[in-house]
Amino acid sequence: MVSKHFTVSNAQGFHMRPATTFANTMAKYGCKVTIKHNGADVDGKSLMHIMAACIKVGSEIDVICDGDGENEALAEAAEMIESGFGE
Repeated sequence: MVSKHFTVSNAQGFHMRPATTFANTMAKYGCKVTIKHNGADVDGKSLMHIMAACIKVGSEIDVICDGDGENEALAEAAEMIESGFGE
């Protein structure tokens, strides 16, 4: 299991486009991907769960990857989040 803490920096947070990109990208990995936000565990491979979490700009989140490909998944998640999803 690997994890990393982030502060969401893109202006709209995890709105539809970045949430879709995140879920689709994480789905290609065999590991479980969890986003911890406001005390809740969010399935990082589920667009609906990510959208329901209302992760806004400035939100503090932890991304946890557990299983096959966990290091690669966390590295790709970090790249997306830290780049502000290219926005």
